[in-house]
Amino acid sequence: MAYPKAPWKLQGYAIQTGQLVDIEQARPFIPPEFEIISVLPGKTLGGVYASRYESGSALEYSELIVVAGLVSYAGNWGAWISHIYVDNPDSVAGGREIWGLPKELAEFTWDKREDSSQVAVRQGNRKLCRFSTTNMVLPFSTGFPLPLSGPVLSALNSDVLLFKGEFNSPLELVNGKLDIPTESPFARLNLDKPLLTVKCQSLQILVNAPEVVGQKSVDFSYQ
Repeated sequence: MAYPKAPWKLQGYAIQTGQLVDIEQARPFIPPEFEIISVLPGKTLGGVYASRYESGSALEYSELIVVAGLVSYAGNWGAWISHIYVDNPDSVAGGREIWGLPKELAEFTWDKREDSSQVAVRQGNRKLCRFSTTNMVLPFSTGFPLPLSGPVLSALNSDVLLFKGEFNSPLELVNGKLDIPTESPFARLNLDKPLLTVKCQSLQILVNAPEVVGQKSVDFSYQ
């Protein structure tokens, strides 16, 4: 596969949810070496992210990311991505071989309008999720780009990796709805009732190269 070296610069648009996740439900999706960070008693923070990276990006593709929770390891903390889907084989290879992310191929169908957006993601006959948004009656937007940075922990064979994504985009609160059928691989995380949903219309991301921060057992398999 021909994929660019890290870092990857990506630009386009995205929608993102934030939600409390039961730690007991998140545990099977996270290797035992990682401590799950509790933000409330028995709860961690997860969510779903869907994006479309367009012309000017290192690669052009759609992406669905499922964050099972926040984790810590050897003094480092970050999001744990339990499932990630894209529609570009080069992105699959790069994600797995550079960042240790469990990328898989999937099909994306977007319906993007001024006051709403929707994306359906499936693998063959299996529906993974349908993510839709509508503008709020009383809209709230930052109106200007906000620079944000988020750490992610992952694992590549026995290496524990840490990398950061740097985001820059105006943020707009929207009404979000997630339909996750029971046959979806991440249905057990119960991510279909988001606390909040934000829309990023003019998104720019820099996904930095990872660093090795430790070693782990290699017998864990993603659920």
